[in-house]
Amino acid sequence: MNEALLRSLTPSVLGVLVRRGADFAAAEDAVQDALVEAVRVWPADPPRDPKGWLVTVAWRKFLDATRADAARRRRESLIDEEQAPGPAPAVDDTLQLYFLCAHPSLTPSSAVALTLRAVGGLTTRQIAQAYLVPEATMAQRISRAKRTVSGMRFDRPGDVTTVLRVLYLVFNEGYSGDVDLAAEAIRLTRQLAAAIDHPEVAGLLALMLLHHARRATRTAPDGSLVPLAEQDRGRWDTKSIAEGVEILQAALARDRLGEFQAQAAVAALHADAPTAEETDWVQIVEWYDELTRLTDSPVVRLNRAVAVGEADGPRAGLAALAALDDSLPRHTAAAAYLHERDGDLPTAARLYAEAAHKAPNLAERDHLTRQAARLNARHLH
Repeated sequence: MNEALLRSLTPSVLGVLVRRGADFAAAEDAVQDALVEAVRVWPADPPRDPKGWLVTVAWRKFLDATRADAARRRRESLIDEEQAPGPAPAVDDTLQLYFLCAHPSLTPSSAVALTLRAVGGLTTRQIAQAYLVPEATMAQRISRAKRTVSGMRFDRPGDVTTVLRVLYLVFNEGYSGDVDLAAEAIRLTRQLAAAIDHPEVAGLLALMLLHHARRATRTAPDGSLVPLAEQDRGRWDTKSIAEGVEILQAALARDRLGEFQAQAAVAALHADAPTAEETDWVQIVEWYDELTRLTDSPVVRLNRAVAVGEADGPRAGLAALAALDDSLPRHTAAAAYLHERDGDLPTAARLYAEAAHKAPNLAERDHLTRQAARLNARHLH
């Protein structure tokens, strides 16, 4: 069973059902039922037209559910005709669905969560991790969003800011390696940049390109994480870096600074350094100051503390870190790194081991465990 094919077809099939008149929540349920049916049927009898098959089955599931609901409510609903099975038009509905999910009736956070779940293909757990909230809380948020939009007509699409937030989170999940969605997020952001003139769209596209340029070097052949300072910069995609920098410079020249432009500026400074030792950490701290002003995000403040540790010394970084909530994700790992740079190997080893227990994924946990083991071995000798 080709799960990647099913995932890639889901937005288009969902878009067809919405255009035919299905409300979003019912359409999503019908598509999910069709995917389950595909998993059962396709291994033994693969269709010649996978998308057409999914559209036909999903539409029938939707009609069945509509009729059953009408019967339960004693309101007979006559459906004159079903669309005939056959090849579906090759239209990319994904970006349109991103805007439809950002419905004005939803709060921005609920719209993002709904889109990530329904269109982006992320699990509730992955979305909860991105938002730094418990999985149960996110499940309730997504359920409320579905109830809110159920039965509504999607004639008032949401705004660009919410769609950018969704694309950013989808890219981050893809970039982590848990779900391979990074290239798809770049493709959709390119489409959006071609359709509208918006400096933050350009900023997000630049940010994605600059990060994606390093992707091949972020993991070793055995799957282990390779820290930025240890990556082989000769293998970075210089074409993507050049494109990202050019897009960023054009956006910054418009003097309408936003979060994604500032993040891209940090990424560009890393990409511009021939070696890790030549990184302009002073400028990076200045950009993190801008990001803090724009977002007041605790994650930004954490990254800034690490940058301060590089620019002004590890003790300055630890002082900045001390002002933050130590329950913040990756706070312990950052403290371990700064203590190691300060020469306190026993404390660093203990904190690396503690951070490994809190790691959000297996690759990060293994990396932190190896860091702890490395420092413990050095300390013993």
